Amino acid sequence: MKYDFYVRTRQDLLDAVEAYGIVPYFSNSIPGFSLEEHCAPSSFWSDDGEDAWAWKGPVIRESGCAYGKFFEKKAAYVSQKWFLELANYRRDGYDFDARADEGLVKRADQELYELIESQAPVLSKVLRASGSYAYSGRFGKTEGKKGFDGIITRLQEQCYVLISDFVYALDKHGRPHGWGVAEYSTPEQQMGEAFREKVYLHSPEESHALLLDHLRELFPQAEEKALRRFLK
Repeated sequence: MKYDFYVRTRQDLLDAVEAYGIVPYFSNSIPGFSLEEHCAPSSFWSDDGEDAWAWKGPVIRESGCAYGKFFEKKAAYVSQKWFLELANYRRDGYDFDARADEGLVKRADQELYELIESQAPVLSKVLRASGSYAYSGRFGKTEGKKGFDGIITRLQEQCYVLISDFVYALDKHGRPHGWGVAEYSTPEQQMGEAFREKVYLHSPEESHALLLDHLRELFPQAEEKALRRFLK
C-alpha cells in the first residue's frame, strides 16, 4: 500500500488516517510521510478557519484515533489499531505504575502524569495552573516549575499521554474562534477497554516488528535505518 493521498477536506483526512494508520502532521525524516506534504495549501492553513488545524479535534473525535507528539517530537494521528502496537512498543510492556515501581520514571514525569490522570480530560492551561508550572505565551506569563513542555512531550512519546481534543473559545454568537487549546488525557481513559484489554497482547518486540513491516509497506524505497529511526 503506497502512501499516496491528497487532503482537501476533513473527510479526506479521516479517510487517510483510516487507510494508512499513521499520519504525521508535519514533514519529518521520511520524505513524503506527513499531512503537510499531502495537503492542498488552502486546506493546510486558511483564513476562514476551515483547515487542517481546525480539523484536529473533529478528526480525533470522529475517528477515535490517538493524536500527540509521538514521532520526532512532532504530532501525528495514529489509528487505534496501530496505536496499540506503538504504545506497547514505546512502553516496553509496562503500564505507568509498573514503570514507576521499577524506578524507571523521573519524579517530575510522575508528578505530571498523576496530575493528568486525576483530572483528565484536562486543558493544558488548567494543567499548568494546577501543577504550578511556569508559562509564557499567548495567555500571559506566570512563574513556577520549569520543564512542562519537555515532560509532556516525553510522556506522549512514551504513549502514556495523548491529546484528546482541542477546545476553542466561543464568540457572542456561540461560534468557536481563535486558537484551540490542547486537552490532555491518558489512552486508558480516552480509549477505554478497547485500549486497556489489547495494548499488551504482543511482546514489545513483536509490536515493533509489526510497525516496521507497516512502514516498509508504506515506503518500500525508504532506507531501513530511516524507518527504524522514525520509530525509535
